[in-house]
Amino acid sequence: MVGSEGNTWKEVTAQPVSGQAHTGPRMQFGATSLDFTPLGKQRSAMPTIRDLVSAIRRRNGVDAALILGRDGLLIDGATDPVLDPDSLAAHVPSLVQAAIEMGTAASRGEFALMVQEYSAGTLVITAVSPHAFLLVVLRPDGDLAELVYDLRRFRAQIAALV
Repeated sequence: MVGSEGNTWKEVTAQPVSGQAHTGPRMQFGATSLDFTPLGKQRSAMPTIRDLVSAIRRRNGVDAALILGRDGLLIDGATDPVLDPDSLAAHVPSLVQAAIEMGTAASRGEFALMVQEYSAGTLVITAVSPHAFLLVVLRPDGDLAELVYDLRRFRAQIAALV
């Protein structure tokens, strides 16, 4: 599939919502409403982790969306071809461990989400379940505020997929 920037990435399974009636699960990420009704060849009527990854990856300014275990092993993801998803996933546990220790020292409770800003973009890491993280890699033109808002807003629905 070719994205708006001319880049390619893994398959997309979520479909834009049309004006027709819908009985299946639906999440609205930013200005893009997504219908998670499976495509004709899919087996399940329930949304999947791949649907979540596809929905996030299609957002403007997103170079990668990865679901990984707390051990840093990749579960599912979609990235720009120049990025190594396994390498990205492997670095997340140590970053989160440092954030957990900082939260403990500051008496802030359980780790939920962290943002790391770099000269060429931003990383967002969030705990999506007791056993998994979501990593989103944004370009500078990505809408960070909208992404963080949506991740918080749909926290329960995302956790149910993982």
